[in-house]
Amino acid sequence: MKYVSIADDVKLGNNVKIYNFVNLYGCEIGDETKIGTFVEIQKGVKIGKNCKVSSHSFLCEGVTVEDNVFIGHNVTFINDMYPRATNDDGALQTEDDWECIETFVKKGVSIGSSATILAGITINEGAMIGAGSVVTKDVPANTIVAGNPARIIRKVK
Repeated sequence: MKYVSIADDVKLGNNVKIYNFVNLYGCEIGDETKIGTFVEIQKGVKIGKNCKVSSHSFLCEGVTVEDNVFIGHNVTFINDMYPRATNDDGALQTEDDWECIETFVKKGVSIGSSATILAGITINEGAMIGAGSVVTKDVPANTIVAGNPARIIRKVK
């Protein structure tokens, strides 16, 4: 592997496949999971077994992904509803200055390319997120959502 940064605190399961230009730190990756090129996975993220995280995706602190999940290309997760660079006094914010809001992706979910998942969302088992969608609220199990904001299209067949 070329140009891969895997911190010492990363926990990798068996047979994890990691492609080039990946940055992993403080996360857990389950057995048989594949991590594509140009992916960053931050501290505290947990990814289950048999998942696929496609290229150019960003999984920030606070994200939990269960088993058998597909994450398409360029998917972005968000963990802060009111991000700011500085405090009221103009000083750069630190980890103590904001609240990390958790997001949960349940078993068997598929997230289409270029989707954005806002903080505090639960995408329930077997749901599908359409490409380019902006998910602003919880997604019911076995449901397809799409659009900006994402809306229910129909049940998964």
